[in-house]
Amino acid sequence: MAIRTPYRPLHGISAVVALLAIGAVGCSDVSDAVDSAKDGAKKVARQRSVFSLSIGDCFNPNGKAEGEAMLVEIVPCGEAHAGQVVGEFKIDEEKTYPGDDAVWAIADERCPVEAGKVAPDTWALPKGVDIFYYTPTKESWATGDRAVTCTYTKESGKFTGSLKAALKPEQTAYLKGANAVYDALWANQSEEDYVEDDLDGYKAQAKAVAAALDAHLEGLQDTEGTEVGKLREQLKKTAEHWKKAANATDADAFYLAYDPAFTGLDPNKTVAARKELGLATTVPADDAEVWAS
Repeated sequence: MAIRTPYRPLHGISAVVALLAIGAVGCSDVSDAVDSAKDGAKKVARQRSVFSLSIGDCFNPNGKAEGEAMLVEIVPCGEAHAGQVVGEFKIDEEKTYPGDDAVWAIADERCPVEAGKVAPDTWALPKGVDIFYYTPTKESWATGDRAVTCTYTKESGKFTGSLKAALKPEQTAYLKGANAVYDALWANQSEEDYVEDDLDGYKAQAKAVAAALDAHLEGLQDTEGTEVGKLREQLKKTAEHWKKAANATDADAFYLAYDPAFTGLDPNKTVAARKELGLATTVPADDAEVWAS
């Protein structure tokens, strides 16, 4: 996690790096040494405190994606980079440091929401990109630090271009509704493996998904397109199955409704409508695996 430190300009170091590099080689290698020194100087000049990052900044960590960090290298988004800032917030609800686990739990819950405001179509994310975040430590908390910076970062490798999406109204409406449906599905999942052990919990999940589907359908009412129309009709049937599951009187009744309800949310069934809307059409590997099993 991140340690808050005052930002110190590091431009002065770059000149020393360049001089040392040039003096260490022969004349025939001076050109290569100069280029190498320039690259090193550029990287040093781009260093910035992790707590001075802003939404939209593209960067390279100065080490592994996880662990403590004070500085990162800011780069233009058109250059290859490992991460981009996609959200930020402050932990204002806690007066004393709640502990690492509690801070990370808050970031786990809020960073996906913040990231969704900048890059709502997770299908369009480069392969291997996931949410990482910089959070206060116990030491920085004592100095008044409450900031959490949310990023989409590749743990290995890099990607090019900004993740910030410029979406049309109909694309935004679709993604808002679709994301809410899957959020309702996973956020309300029972900790029990079997319906018999937590029927009320499973019914609560079904109720939440049904409500999200109703809102999604309402958001799609004014969206034109043949494939969107087909998806709308399919989701209406799916919503009814979730409502039956939410009102099940016993586990057997729940299972009967749940099977077609869950199958109805198979993301593969949304590909044609997504294509019509001009959105990404490759189902993320994790989602594909869930509905294939």
